[in-house]
Amino acid sequence: MSPEESSSHANINVVLADDHILVRQGIRQFLEETGDIEVKGEAGDGAEAVQLVQQLSPDVVVMDINMPKVTGVEATRRIKQHFPETKVLILTAYDDAPYIRALLHAGADGYILKTAPAEELVKAVRSVHQGLAALKP
Repeated sequence: MSPEESSSHANINVVLADDHILVRQGIRQFLEETGDIEVKGEAGDGAEAVQLVQQLSPDVVVMDINMPKVTGVEATRRIKQHFPETKVLILTAYDDAPYIRALLHAGADGYILKTAPAEELVKAVRSVHQGLAALKP
């Protein structure tokens, strides 16, 4: 299957939210190589992430925690409050219990550490899209 054919069959629409453009570009590349995931937009902060969810209605948002203007926790809370059908997968370097509790309280559908291999992130995106939890200890 050619890249054009696989992208036309994408069935999981994603918005990436991370304040580091290189991180977003890398995530975009390996997510879109799957053929069933398409990145519809990228946000450099939490406020922009909420705006993109409103504009694009993605299936999943892959969200960093530590971002300018609006944190990932607050952006998750806003997204889940106004767009509850959108799944939020947190991609973070933090594995402290207080962060995890705050994320779950905000409504995050899952979280994965930035130290995980790309395949685990792809699996986590697919899991939360299907309504399953994606929590990495």
